[in-house]
Amino acid sequence: IIHIIPRKDCSNPTNRLSLYFLSAKMLYSIILPTYNERENLPIIFYLIDKYMEEAKLKYEVIIVDDSSPDGTLEVAQAVQKSFGKNKVTIISRKGKLGLGTAYVAGLKEAKGDRVIIMDADMSHHPKAIAEMVKKMDSDKFDIVTGSRYIPGGGVCGWDSYRKLTSRTANFLADFLLNPGVSDLTGSFRLYERKAIEEILPRVHSTGYAFQMEILVRASKARMTIGEVPITFVDRIYGESKLGTKEIVLYLKGLIKLFFTT
Repeated sequence: IIHIIPRKDCSNPTNRLSLYFLSAKMLYSIILPTYNERENLPIIFYLIDKYMEEAKLKYEVIIVDDSSPDGTLEVAQAVQKSFGKNKVTIISRKGKLGLGTAYVAGLKEAKGDRVIIMDADMSHHPKAIAEMVKKMDSDKFDIVTGSRYIPGGGVCGWDSYRKLTSRTANFLADFLLNPGVSDLTGSFRLYERKAIEEILPRVHSTGYAFQMEILVRASKARMTIGEVPITFVDRIYGESKLGTKEIVLYLKGLIKLFFTT
């Protein structure tokens, strides 16, 4: 079930104008966890800058790197030098510490009123951010998530195994936990800061189950969740981090949530 606050009338030009100025005044903190993303990082940052500037949205990027052996940190430092420390913050961690703790570390450094999480491998296109912001502003959602599984969404570059894995993971979560969201394993999301600060300390899963648990706990806490369609594009550079270990961890997290929420 998605709990929805009554929608504000945005057909009135005055309301639309006030929402525009509200978004323009806010700072958006984009948290980018990285591991072996040296080829992708400069491109995704260029796209973030391009589309945030076009949408007239103030932003900062927090890059959280887990000791990437391919030189991602050096590339991040070059990006920071080009765009400035006011736009780019770098957190370099010793060892591969995982996605969940990367978000926690990034949130501690984030100065924004709203927080965006997305992948650094270009599977999430920054042009969707403006639509997420529009959705959050118009319907007053606490969280807006990008979905591959609503009309207008989709995937590109996946083989049949990967599609089946994703569909099965979402079906099981929806059947067992009924959070009312079509895409629980996606990691392209916009949060009101107070929402992510409230939910993150409650999340204990790791890997792909982490994303699912955030939305399940948010739904249980009666937070409002909206969805916008996105096309997920498989990475061009580097290797996918989805393997047997991640699938097993997801299933364990799913079962644990079924019995504890």
